[in-house]
Amino acid sequence: MFTGLVEGQATVRVLKKESAGLRLTIAPDRDCFPTADVNIGDSISVCGCCLTVVRISDDGMDFEAGEETLAKTSLGELVEGGRVNLERSLAVGARLGGHFVQGHVDGVATVDLIDRNDEWVDMWFRLPAEMTQLMVPKGSIAIDGISLTLVNVESERFSVALIPHTLKITTLGQRAVGATVNIELDILGKYVAKLLSGEGDRSIYNHIGQPN
Repeated sequence: MFTGLVEGQATVRVLKKESAGLRLTIAPDRDCFPTADVNIGDSISVCGCCLTVVRISDDGMDFEAGEETLAKTSLGELVEGGRVNLERSLAVGARLGGHFVQGHVDGVATVDLIDRNDEWVDMWFRLPAEMTQLMVPKGSIAIDGISLTLVNVESERFSVALIPHTLKITTLGQRAVGATVNIELDILGKYVAKLLSGEGDRSIYNHIGQPN
C-alpha cells in the first residue's frame, strides 16, 4: 500500500528482456531514499506500479515486470536513461498525506493538453470513457504513482492542477503532449461501482452486520 506522495525520482540504468518479461535496474537520485534503506523483497512504487526488489547493488535496485504488467502499464515504453517516480510502501503509523494507492495500475492515459500559468500547470489527460465513469471532480487519482486531486472530469478526459513543487520532484514536469502515463483509480470508487452493478453474490452484502 502506498500514499501517492512520491519520495523522489530515479534513472533507469539497465533494461534486460527476459523470457517472461523485463528486468529493470533503477538508481534513485541522491535526494531520493538511499538503497541502504531498502531490502530485497520490499515493494516499491515505480511510476505507480508496485514492483518487488529482487536485487540491490552499487548500480541500484533490480525489479522484474511480467507480461501482464508490461501490457497494461507504461513500463514497456521505458528506455535506458529514462526517469521514473519512486515511493516506498506505507509504514504502519505513518501519516497518510495522499490517498490509499495500491500500485495496481488500471490502465494508461495520454497527455492531451498542457496549459501553463506562470509556474503552475493545468494538465489534461485522455483515456477510455469506462475509466472516467469512476472519477468525480475533487476526487483522488494516481497518475504515475502521484496522488492528485481531479479538477475537471469529461467523458473521455480529465484535468489536474499541478503546483511547482509537484512539477519539480516528479516526472510530470517532464511530460509532453502525447506522453503515456499510468492511471490508478480510487479503490473506494471501484468497490462502490462493483456493489452497485450487482456483480457477485448479493447475499454476502445482505448478511453484513447481521447477527450470527
